[in-house]
Amino acid sequence: MMHLWGRKSSINVQKVLWCLAELGLKENVDFERLDAGLHFGVNHTPEFLKLNPNGLVPALQDGDLVLWESNTILRYLIQQYDKNKRFPTDNVSKYGSEKWLDWQLTTLWPPLRGAFLGLTRTPEAERDYDAIYKGYQATNHSLKLLDNILEKQSYCSGKQFHIGDIVLALGVHRWVLLHQTFPEKTGPRAELKNIARWLKQLETETCFNDFADKELNIVK
Repeated sequence: MMHLWGRKSSINVQKVLWCLAELGLKENVDFERLDAGLHFGVNHTPEFLKLNPNGLVPALQDGDLVLWESNTILRYLIQQYDKNKRFPTDNVSKYGSEKWLDWQLTTLWPPLRGAFLGLTRTPEAERDYDAIYKGYQATNHSLKLLDNILEKQSYCSGKQFHIGDIVLALGVHRWVLLHQTFPEKTGPRAELKNIARWLKQLETETCFNDFADKELNIVK
């Protein structure tokens, strides 16, 4: 049985859980999840650091193989466990998705992460509201690129759902929740109709709703 370390409120753990669900793999049947990170601790113990020396979640152990970095875990899972061909394997779809995995890490997430952590993990007295505003508005700008792509195709990599949609959707969902919760701190949220359509599509056609936060997990 695979073992997955990480709390359900982590965006990077949510990526893995969503992917596992799409593959038809069930918690406590096909894999065991162990809470780790934030108030659960565990991630800085000597035992965990042997799995992931970064001290971050998620970490996945499958037999002798130990993986960290959530996007790498997704790549492994669909290669190893996609028996029902949930995700297309042709080069256009596969690498069309791959580029979005990298874009999520390098372009979308850094400014959004700053705004997210600033508003949910940082004590109010220590928050840099100017940096939060700039980070959120930079995310508005980045997502216009994705919106333009989704005007021409149903999913990030073309006609079919892929793991690129997973990593993007969870980030976009936090972008929406941040503005809903702190509208005066984020500034305006860009009206991106193609992204809105795509999110609704994911809600009805995938396991998105099972893993996307309904509200922000704010650490006081």
